[in-house]
Amino acid sequence: MKYAGVLFMCMLFFSSALTAQELSANSSTAAQDTAIALNLPPAFASATLATPAPDAPAATPQVPVSVIPRYAFQLYAGYTFVRLYAYPGLEANRNGFDISASYFPHSGLFGMEGALTAAYGSLNNEKSDFAFAGGGPRFRWDAGRGLELWAHGLVGWSNFLPQIAGFSQDGLGYELGAGVDVNAHLQHFAFRVEGDMVGTRLYDRSQYSPKFSVGIVYKF
Repeated sequence: MKYAGVLFMCMLFFSSALTAQELSANSSTAAQDTAIALNLPPAFASATLATPAPDAPAATPQVPVSVIPRYAFQLYAGYTFVRLYAYPGLEANRNGFDISASYFPHSGLFGMEGALTAAYGSLNNEKSDFAFAGGGPRFRWDAGRGLELWAHGLVGWSNFLPQIAGFSQDGLGYELGAGVDVNAHLQHFAFRVEGDMVGTRLYDRSQYSPKFSVGIVYKF
């Protein structure tokens, strides 16, 4: 009986060893089959199955950025309307044109401008025109979406007809205002809208007259 028990234990041990060997062989065969299917070397099969590849990071969408070049020179021409308060009891509406030239050193934000306004009309069947010419600083700022905001201040000479006896038809003039340039699809051109207050010193009086202008800018 004693030898029979020892023999039974030996048979149980060998049976367990054979079972473990079969499981190991089956696992190795499955790994090799997977390596062949994935076209990988068998040596890397176990590592490939044991460690799944990390998910690739999502690609960041590339958003195009619209860049509008900033040119050093600007030339402007457009229609202008001036409501001139010449003296008490006389308010004259005048239509004409604006022209100006601006230069921005190093294509920066600050520059210098020279401008001319000429507006025409009549008063009591007599020629009655208004003119202003001046120069001064100019500031611009890119507001995005193709918009350029700007402001300026000009000082110079003004003239208004008709001439009144005892008074000069010429005098000091200045202009303060701002506007916006809407850049067209052609980068060198833009549409301009501006509003100004024109100050003058005529007939020994001070006048403050609103002015509006729309036109086209050429930038280079």
